[in-house]
Amino acid sequence: MNWRRLPTDFPHKMADIALRDETSSDARLLADRAQTTRRASAGDKRFHFLTWLAAALLLLLFAGVIISLVIGSIPAVREFGWSFLTTERWSPSRERFGALASIYGTLVTSLLAMLVAVPVGIGIAIFLTELCPRFLRRPIGIAIELLAGIPSIIYGIWGLFVFAPWFQEHVQLPVIDSLVDVPVLGSLFGGTPYGIGIITAGLILSIMILPFISAVTRDVFETVPAMLKEATYGLGCTTWEVMWRVVLPYARSGVVGGAMLALGRALGETMAVTFVIGNAHRIAPSLFAPGTTISATIANEFAEATSEIYTSSLIYLGLILFFITFIVLASAQLMLRSLEQRAGK
Repeated sequence: MNWRRLPTDFPHKMADIALRDETSSDARLLADRAQTTRRASAGDKRFHFLTWLAAALLLLLFAGVIISLVIGSIPAVREFGWSFLTTERWSPSRERFGALASIYGTLVTSLLAMLVAVPVGIGIAIFLTELCPRFLRRPIGIAIELLAGIPSIIYGIWGLFVFAPWFQEHVQLPVIDSLVDVPVLGSLFGGTPYGIGIITAGLILSIMILPFISAVTRDVFETVPAMLKEATYGLGCTTWEVMWRVVLPYARSGVVGGAMLALGRALGETMAVTFVIGNAHRIAPSLFAPGTTISATIANEFAEATSEIYTSSLIYLGLILFFITFIVLASAQLMLRSLEQRAGK
């Protein structure tokens, strides 16, 4: 190439060409980025719509259940009104119904189950996270979690044919004989030893909800930073002091959440309770006496409900159970917020 024949402005032209190429490449880059941004924005919009649709579907199902229960219970509400909640009598032949015995049995059996299962479940979680040898943690944890997979009817059959006879012979008879002359405890733990009853149903429920409490509590305990526990041990604290003063306050939200999950299971349990509670529509002073729950009443009598008022009364029971569960869970959320505010202060 003869460089002498090149025009004098050749370097400027080459610079202009390079500048145009750089400008065009920058424009293409900006265009690609804009296209990518539009695609991402479109993907975000689709994702936002799908999540909104899922939430809306859940709310629709929730509202549909409430509306169905309300509509189905209208005949019973018109017939009995508020007296349905304060009446113990349940007579299908005369079409006179009251929910007080079922409400009492539901609340008492759930309370007994929680009194037994919560401390035991927390103790299991502490053992698995702090005291158990490593080679035993996984087998014991799996064994406890497998309890949650056992069908409730299996618990009911086991409770009726195995646990109830043993409980009648080895617990009810000695307790009744030893407390017969005690003023308050004699009536609370007195009567005929049937084996089945309110307290038997509560104990079976405690076994059923134990895996929920222990599994959730163990997972929450494992999220506690090791530095906090090591620092507390370094100050000379015992294992009990570390768990009571550090681990439980740090993980209290998860512990309460697991307990509320278990309480929801206890309130709505049907088949296991139906087998062992005795299904008697009365309120007895003794915890050993037979009783009933809302779920057990619905399961036992829904197939026999031939009249409109009978069916409506059972649906009314379902509506009451729904509100009891809602009140319990809402109270738990309020309690958690109160604990968090106190911790923040």
